[in-house]
Amino acid sequence: MIYTMNLMDYDNNIPDGMREYLSFHGYHFSKKMCEWAVSHMRDKNDKPLNMMTYEQVETLLKNYGIKLDNDNGYDKVFVIHMCFSDYLRGSVPDERYASMYVKEVLDDRDGYPEIAFMRFLADCSGKGISIRWEDMI
Repeated sequence: MIYTMNLMDYDNNIPDGMREYLSFHGYHFSKKMCEWAVSHMRDKNDKPLNMMTYEQVETLLKNYGIKLDNDNGYDKVFVIHMCFSDYLRGSVPDERYASMYVKEVLDDRDGYPEIAFMRFLADCSGKGISIRWEDMI
């Protein structure tokens, strides 16, 4: 028997603010959540990232011919910044490859549409970072 698990399996333990956030956005980034997440990211020189707007990310992807099948909320904005923070000028040499990375993460045929947000939640949990859910609504 295969059992699939979901955070909602722990319904009684989910904070009210998280429950409210999920009711509006599901397991995807809102603008506020994305801005908060990116504000915690640093580049390879330990400097804060300059956050691109949603429109700037859309333009960047379009310039490289990237069309997303799983384009939900601010997920692509989060993913490109995560790529800039962790991989740019390392295994990802430039913005073109960062754009392809966004496509590969969000449209991974072995993945699922909520992968960016679920990864973010796992990272916060692993690092002991608390999210003030009420501030994200």
